[in-house]
Order: sequence, then C-alpha cells, then structure tokens
Amino acid sequence: MFRLKLPTDPRWANIAEGNLEEILTDHAWCELKASSNAIMLINMLPEFTEITTELTSIAKEELDHFEQVHEIIKSRGWVLGRERKDSYVNDLFKFMKPGNRKHLIVERMLFAAMIEARSCERFKVLSDNIQDEELAVFYRELMISEANHYTSFLQFAHELAEEGYDVKKRWEEWLEFEAKVIASYGKSETIHG
Repeated sequence: MFRLKLPTDPRWANIAEGNLEEILTDHAWCELKASSNAIMLINMLPEFTEITTELTSIAKEELDHFEQVHEIIKSRGWVLGRERKDSYVNDLFKFMKPGNRKHLIVERMLFAAMIEARSCERFKVLSDNIQDEELAVFYRELMISEANHYTSFLQFAHELAEEGYDVKKRWEEWLEFEAKVIASYGKSETIHG
C-alpha cells in the first residue's frame, strides 16, 4: 500500500491492545506533532500559496484527529498523559540530508511522508487486528484520511524539488533506511514503537 519495505507484524496490535490507554495517549501526541509539523512547514515556505493552503488544511485535520483521540480517551475515563518521546521519528530525522533552503524543505516533506506512511500502515494493522470494535472502525477511517497526507507530502516534494534533485531516488533511499529503523521497533504500545 505505502511501498514500505518492512510491514508491521500483526502481533504488534496485540501489544497495543494490551494497553489501550497508552497507545491512545501516544497516538494523541503523534497527531498534535503532525499538526505542528504542518504549521512549521508553512513557516518555511509561505510564498508557495497553494502548498500553504493545503498544509493549513492538513494542520487543521491533524488537530481534529488529536481532538477525536482525546475524546476517546475521555470517554473511557482516562486522562491524556504527558508527551511521549518518539525514538522512531528521531531516528528518521537524522536521515535528512543538509543543503540549501529548498533542499531542506524537500527533505522535510519526505520525512513527513515517511512518518505518515508508517502511521497509516500501523492504523491498518490496528483496524484489522484489534478486538475493540469502536477503535477498529476509528482506525480504519483514520487510515484513509492519513493516507491523503502521505501522498500530499510526496507531491509537495516533487513540486518543490530543484532541477537535479531526484525525488524518486531519494524516496527509495528513505524507504530503505526506514526499513532498517523500523526493524528495531514493534515491541511497545506506541504508534511507532
């Protein structure tokens, strides 16, 4: 679906379901960070009107997803916990190549696309494998919405790339690197863990 090189073992859903309060808290923070990332990208490229408009929609949608997860947390009598460190995202961040402003923006778009692709894949694993019917439906709907973000970030990377920057080749490098990173995850009740 997302051309990920290493799919998530479906047994990860059992780990996640073993502590739904933790997975939901982690998920809520992931959505809030995704909204912040879209806003940060707007700050990096305000002169690109159409992309800024689309990023504004993504930021709002991610914030809406945060609100939905938070409502589920509250409805179950739980409280949103403190922000969680996302080692997976930190590992991916280190893979971005330095360069001029435009190059950094394209790298940031690929970084965002990679996170969205893995998140969507994890939502699919959850929706297909957890017993909690409410959350299975929720994650199926969310997966569809988030998949649009993944494709948008890839499209932005193609639109913004300068001549000589091979986005397809670089995306393949991201996919290869991400497969190595994710191999050490999938053992905890976090979206990327």
